[in-house]
Amino acid sequence: MTNQIALGLALIIVCIFAVDYFALGGTLPVIAGQKLMQLSEYIAFWR
Repeated sequence: MTNQIALGLALIIVCIFAVDYFALGGTLPVIAGQKLMQLSEYIAFWR
């Protein structure tokens, strides 16, 4: 991965969180955390 690709992806992620914070109330980190916990529990089940 080149530096340009990494910076582009980082910029996209920051923009998504900024739009969520200013326009949608800032619940994206909470929802993403809940989904990540569900995924980790699902993966632990198959271990």
